[in-house]
Amino acid sequence: MAKSSGKTGKKPYVKTALFGIVSLALYVAVFTNESFVRETWAKGGVYAVLPLATVFVFSFVHGSFANHLMTSLGLVAKKH
Repeated sequence: MAKSSGKTGKKPYVKTALFGIVSLALYVAVFTNESFVRETWAKGGVYAVLPLATVFVFSFVHGSFANHLMTSLGLVAKKH
């Protein structure tokens, strides 16, 4: 039988909202400045780090938002 961890199961509503707002702001910032992003990120050289950094930031923020959203909805992985 599985043991109960004793946690109350507090929902991360504030973190969900925070990461959702940050994720939305990142997408708005990139799409409203599309020409600047396209020109600058395509320069090459040291600018080649920018697309990689952008992907990591978007991945972290959006992944955190999705994780907290699923937890808020009560969809969590089953512990064995």
